[in-house]
Amino acid sequence: MIDLHTHSLFSDGELLPSELVYRAKVKGYEIVALTDHADFSNFDFVIPRIKNITNDLSNFYNIVVIPGVEITYVPPKLISKAVKISRKLGAKIVIVHGETVAETVPKLTNHYAILAEVDILAHPGYLSIEDAKLAAKKNVFLEITTRKGHNTTNKHVARIAKLSGAKLVFNTDTHGLDDLMNKDIINKTLKKSNLTQKDFFDMQNNARQLISKLGG
Repeated sequence: MIDLHTHSLFSDGELLPSELVYRAKVKGYEIVALTDHADFSNFDFVIPRIKNITNDLSNFYNIVVIPGVEITYVPPKLISKAVKISRKLGAKIVIVHGETVAETVPKLTNHYAILAEVDILAHPGYLSIEDAKLAAKKNVFLEITTRKGHNTTNKHVARIAKLSGAKLVFNTDTHGLDDLMNKDIINKTLKKSNLTQKDFFDMQNNARQLISKLGG
């Protein structure tokens, strides 16, 4: 299994990076990205520390660990700047915290994240068809999430991705041990999203494609 959206104690997660990775390994994960929340106040603190530990965790626990970040609540017109800083600091997977209906995310976050060519737009809520088409053009992956609240609009995201040609990835947005992916969580999320096992297979392949593009 591949999961490109997880959080550790470096933001609002419950587990240290080492425990999160090992727990994911025990669950059957093949690849996991550590993507803690960050903005201009802590990019330089979070990303280098995550980057410094990923090689050792990958080698000792025999699982591919990718350093990343979830750019969160950054003013939309500054997202492009935030993406550039994140990549320079070593984030291989750059996610933006999209316009979920579960929170009051700044309007136009989805649009400016896509323009900035982030890797994944997380839980994008009621993403417009215009932005979905732009995501397809910019090769920005849209997220189907297992996370409660954020997953409310999965069905819409899945439908609009198919209409626009945008690619989907399947992530957990893990914050604690019980959030990690398993067969039951996968099946329930697919059913509520109007997706199939083949769709899940395709989303995992999309994740592999993204990792390959990044040289991961």
